[in-house]
Amino acid sequence: MATEKKTKIVEGLQETFSGCNIGILTDYRGLNTSELNDLRRKLREAGIEYKVVKNSLAQLAARNIGKSELADSFTGPVAVALGYGDIPEPAKVLVDYIRTTKSVLSIKGGFFSDKVLSARDVDTLAKLPSREVLISQVLAGMQSPIYGLVNVLVGPIRGIMGVLQARIQQLEGV
Repeated sequence: MATEKKTKIVEGLQETFSGCNIGILTDYRGLNTSELNDLRRKLREAGIEYKVVKNSLAQLAARNIGKSELADSFTGPVAVALGYGDIPEPAKVLVDYIRTTKSVLSIKGGFFSDKVLSARDVDTLAKLPSREVLISQVLAGMQSPIYGLVNVLVGPIRGIMGVLQARIQQLEGV
């Protein structure tokens, strides 16, 4: 491959690695063409890009953008799932694909921001609830003490109201 072409590929990978929210490295050995196409289709439906990369060029691109820890992950046949939206989405799609199809595809690791992820980190990321669920859990946690305070403050008023109602019924019975 010509040096100019390699330079363009490295620059493209640098832009891709810098521009994506998350990247997950997979070992695609053992997948036949139809399985690989099926995986690409599922990833594309979720808005995730899937690229097979040349290790030496990917290592160079990772080092150039300051992710030298990531460069060590590019060994053997590697394809990268690149997510530009919700961070856990690519992990969820890949783990779900592996689980449902019992595929030989394996997750090698990944990256987001300046953090390099292990395969276990990616699996943990896949188990996270969606962003909306997390936000609702946080809001429920914030509202819980307020509801408790309201119930404590209303308790004496309810007691007085109960006593007054009983007295009214007593006086009506006489």
